[in-house]
Amino acid sequence: MNSGSVERARLEVDGLRLVAEVYLPGGQGLHPTLCICHGVPARRTPDPADRGYPVLAERFCSQGFVVLIFNFRGTGESEGNFDILGWTRDLEAAIDYLGQLDVVDKSRLSVMGFSGGALASVYCAAKDGRVSSVVTCACPARFFDISEFSRIEEFLEHCRQVGIIRDSNFPPSVDEWARGFEVVSPLKWIREIAPRPILIIHGDSDQTVDPSHAWELYHKAGKPKDIAIIEGGEHKLRLSEPAMSTALSWLKKVNGLAEKV
Repeated sequence: MNSGSVERARLEVDGLRLVAEVYLPGGQGLHPTLCICHGVPARRTPDPADRGYPVLAERFCSQGFVVLIFNFRGTGESEGNFDILGWTRDLEAAIDYLGQLDVVDKSRLSVMGFSGGALASVYCAAKDGRVSSVVTCACPARFFDISEFSRIEEFLEHCRQVGIIRDSNFPPSVDEWARGFEVVSPLKWIREIAPRPILIIHGDSDQTVDPSHAWELYHKAGKPKDIAIIEGGEHKLRLSEPAMSTALSWLKKVNGLAEKV
């Protein structure tokens, strides 16, 4: 890999191929690393005016981070069907991949997750000591205690409509599939991240996940912990400049990076 480049990567998990991109900053030596985890897609066709997560990757890379973005199973060009426990295995594979790069400082590996991706982030960080810090954005405390989907059948149908469940015979057991969300519930795991630092970011205008979820998680988390409630912030916090500036400043601080103009 060449310094200052963007490289396509391919992860393989449970026999599924996942697509990924790794962004490498210029400069010599080892770099802190950030793995960005997207949320559950809300629509089948992305907005062509929205450049998505590559914009974030470029921004954080320009500030000295090696950044990995990838599509969880069932999304984008990655194979498979959406399954939250499967997403946690996908994230583990992404962490494995980063750990093999010779430009990565393995003691400074942060994970930043958005909404459904934040569930996987909290769960994996609690179980995997390689993760050195965590940022959650619009993270539900409990997945099905949110405004959009009060019943499992409604959510399953949504997943089919937006194309993240692609096979008609999936899931083989709806009950087992639904139980996965209980298993990874952030309230059960967030305390296990301590003593590694965590930042909880939430918008005060989030109509999908009520801001009260952020406070539940904050009170449950161990120290060190920080919380940022973004005034006017909605559910898609990656599109919020105040939210992403807050995340960047915090990650630079906990990773010992100097501010760049």
